Order: sequence, then C-alpha cells, then structure tokens
Amino acid sequence: MSGITIPEKSKEEVTAAVDLQKAYYGSGKTRPLEARKAHLKKLGEVLRENESKILKALHDDLNKSEREAYTTEIGILLEEINFTLKNLDSWAKPKKVKTAVTHFGSKGYRIPEPYGVSLIIAPWNYPIQLAISPLIGALAAGNTAILKPSEITPNTSRVLVELFEDFEKGLIHVLEGGVETNQLLLDQPFDYIFFTGSVPVGKIVMEAASKRLIPVTLELGGKSPCIVHEDADLSLAAKRVAFGKLANSGQTCIAPDYLFVHENVKESFIEEYKKAVHEFYGNEPFQSDQYGKVVNKRHYTRLKSYLSDGEVIYGGGFSDENLQIQPTLLKPRSTEVPVMTEEIFGPIFPVLTYGSLEEVKSFVTSRPKPLALYLFTGSENVERDITENLSFGGGCINDTLMHIVTPHLPFGGVGESGIGSYHGESSFSTFSHYKSILKQTTRFDFSFKYPNSKNGLKILRRLLK
Repeated sequence: MSGITIPEKSKEEVTAAVDLQKAYYGSGKTRPLEARKAHLKKLGEVLRENESKILKALHDDLNKSEREAYTTEIGILLEEINFTLKNLDSWAKPKKVKTAVTHFGSKGYRIPEPYGVSLIIAPWNYPIQLAISPLIGALAAGNTAILKPSEITPNTSRVLVELFEDFEKGLIHVLEGGVETNQLLLDQPFDYIFFTGSVPVGKIVMEAASKRLIPVTLELGGKSPCIVHEDADLSLAAKRVAFGKLANSGQTCIAPDYLFVHENVKESFIEEYKKAVHEFYGNEPFQSDQYGKVVNKRHYTRLKSYLSDGEVIYGGGFSDENLQIQPTLLKPRSTEVPVMTEEIFGPIFPVLTYGSLEEVKSFVTSRPKPLALYLFTGSENVERDITENLSFGGGCINDTLMHIVTPHLPFGGVGESGIGSYHGESSFSTFSHYKSILKQTTRFDFSFKYPNSKNGLKILRRLLK
C-alpha cells in the first residue's frame, strides 16, 4: 500500500457536482444514440490506454496478478462495451406491443428513456469492474453518472479519477471520499442509485433512497452454497471450485461461501481440492505471484478469527506482515458459528457433508436467499431438483463464477442478496424507464366506451367474454 489517504468531500462539493450533472443532462446531450456510442467507444479507448496504470493500482491495493486483474477487471469490461455497441440500436428502439381486442385500430409502444442523473457506488473487491460495468449501462441508456469508488482501495480510486478527466464535464464525475461523502451523496436528489456492497450498507442506501422515492439497484452478497453430489466429476469439480473460491483471495461476492459435499465422496473431493490448490499456487501460496492478499488489516483480522470457529482440515496458515491467509478447509463446530452465519469474503471454506439432497434443501431454505449457488452433478434430475426448489440470484451447474461473465445472462440477487439485475441488455433496461404509449386511430371511433352509449355495456361484455 502507498499510504494514500482520501479526504472527505464537503457538502458544497457534492452539491456542485450533482448540479453540474443535472444541467448537463437537461441540455439533452446524452439523448442522441451517436453521442452515447461515442462515450462508450471513448471509455473502451481509455481502458486500453491506461491498462498498465490500472494493473499497477490493482496490484498495489489487492496484490492482484496481471492475469487475474486483466481478466476480471479490464477484459470483462471491454467485452461488455463491445456487446453494448453492437446491440444498442436494437435496445433503444421503441418496442411495439400487441393490441388488445378492445383497442382495435390502435398501436401500443414501449419507449425507453434515461432516468437522468445516476449515482453508482462501487465496492473495493473489484474496484474497476464494479464501478465501470454499471456505468456502461448508464451511458448506453443516456444517463449521466457520479461514480463513488471505495476508499478502501485508494490507488484504484485515484486511477478512476484520472480515467475520466478528459470526459465532458457533467457526463461522468468521480467523487472520492469515505462514509461521510457517501452520506452526503445519499442526501442528493438523484434519479437512480446503483449500489454494490454489503447487505447492511445496502439497507442504508435503500432507506435513504426511499425518502425521495429514488429507484435503486442493490447488488449485495450473502452466503453462496456450493454442492458437490456423489456423481460429480471430482477432479474437475475440485479445480473449478478452487478457482471460484480463491480468485481475488476469496474476496468475491459470488464466491462459493460454504461447501456441501456428499458424505460418500467427501475425502476424495478434499484430496482433489488440495491438488487443485497446489496446481494453482504451488507448495507455498504466499510465494506465488498468482495469490492475492486481504485488502486491509480490519478484514484480515476478521478472517483470522474464523479459523477458531472449527477444525482446520487443510491450510490455516497466515501472514500478518503480508495480510495473507492460506487456502483453508474448515470443519465448523456448528452451523451457528460466525464463519457459517457471516459472509466470509476470504479463502476460508467451511465443509459440511450430507446424505440426501433434502438435507441440503432444508438448510439452504432456512437461510437468507443467496446471491449465487453452484451444483456439481452428472444427473439432470438432481440439477432439476435443486434449480426448481431453491431460490438464489444465479449460478452455475458444474462450474463457478462463470455465469457473471456472459452478457447474455442478467446478473443480480434476490431477497437479501439484492434487488434488480444488470449486464448486457439488462444494464440498459436497469437504467431506462419504459414509457407506455398508446396511439389511437382517428379513422373511426368506438361508441361503447362513452357514457351515452345504449349498448355499450353489452358490447363490452361480449368483447371480454
């Protein structure tokens, strides 16, 4: 870490930034599709031109390797921009709808329009991707945006400011700061708020938005289960589970949070998991340039405390100096200890066993609905049983994390894990209000709708029968 301290913004600075955005949006400059495309193209160029600067900041803040940082932070954004540019004309067109029998002669349309000035509050774990990914949707839909990056990753926060210095004033504004700045922003009259972060803070955001009836998208988290059934390909499953659990040193909102492995294959799976970790990071993960660190001392201390919540069956080592914890498998003392009730956000993996899927379903349904769920099985019946009977934001069969990468799938939570979704067309839809328009014919008129119609009720009943 470089020791960067990010000062809070004053009320005057925050108000001035919002007023500038309101004026820019009111000028109509964000409305033309060609202007939106130009902004998106410029965003792609800025990401490419500043790749080395972004990679360095991510390494300084999170010890992310170049491979991981490019794949999960930059590459995914470039793909999202390209996908949006290819499809924006289609998404922005008025959509014709069917005509009801009672509206013969009329035409109905849904016309997308931007909300206006949006606030995007980004987290620290993927500080580039999770700031800019929703921004792509906001710009595509014709909004302006204020970005509030996390003060926990100050190097990346500073880079975000620099990335948008050459954009038109009033279109995109990065406001750095901490909790006080967030509070000031939440007091402003935004037209839309997009928040990614923890459940407790998400509740604060929603409460603040409710005072002005501001629509929100909340991308939160929770404890995402990973289920390994007895018929799974254990070697492949272990490799894909380890990939999902240990990316960004476990600091991923959709990381597998706890493992349910069938009792018949528990020991075999654990051995395969150890092999996968060794394949990824060698004998000593702390010496690997592919293994990240915990973002700060506070989160590191919290994670270390989880090690006492059960029996360590693999790993368990830590480095106070480097803020690193080994990839760890833990047998929890009970399902009520903190490691089983709090979102882990680290490389510690509680292991539970089951004999029947009913045990798994009963446990998962007794907890808040998770953001993600992962199932490893070769049985379509097992797949159908889990996907039809458990509620969760999204997930994978025989993989982890990869559902977030495709722009063809909306990403979002349900219940306490989030409200709303984005990615691809869903991002455009999230930042758009759809006006419903009925264009009525003037070539003829229906008398049955008027109060003085003698047979109006009879005709209407016949039509609606």
